[in-house]
Amino acid sequence: MKTLLILRHAKSSWKDLELQDHDRPLNKRGKQDALRMGKLLRRENLIPDLIVSSTAVRAKKTAELLAEACRYKGEIAFDNFLYGTDPRRYLRTIEGLSNKYITVLLVGHNPTIEETIEILTNSLDIIMPTCALAQIILRIQKWSDLNNINNEFNGKLVEIWKPKEEFS
Repeated sequence: MKTLLILRHAKSSWKDLELQDHDRPLNKRGKQDALRMGKLLRRENLIPDLIVSSTAVRAKKTAELLAEACRYKGEIAFDNFLYGTDPRRYLRTIEGLSNKYITVLLVGHNPTIEETIEILTNSLDIIMPTCALAQIILRIQKWSDLNNINNEFNGKLVEIWKPKEEFS
């Protein structure tokens, strides 16, 4: 079994309208939410073996703050293909992961993360506000097994945590 954590980047700033979408930073609330979700990961004993993030500034900073707060010890992998893409690309990224990783966190963007969660879990109407975190258990031995399932993933959506919710 593998655990996939999918996080939507935290709230970004729209102060500088001259910035390209890829270059928008986090706002104050976004920074606080990223730290809060990192503490949640530590509290839930869900510290990932690997973090893979989009290269967008807001996603990178979300990943970095979350990693600091959960005391993640590894390197963060930055994947340009997680920005401005579709669920098929997210699935290819997941399929290509090394099997030494049991728990992986992807930091990405909507609507792609919602669609990816729906595909992996056969769930409908997934809502992922900024900095929301989904935990999915995949009944696979190797990440590459996702390629052999023929769209019948049957992943189990364990939880979606949203930063505005109270959680203990």
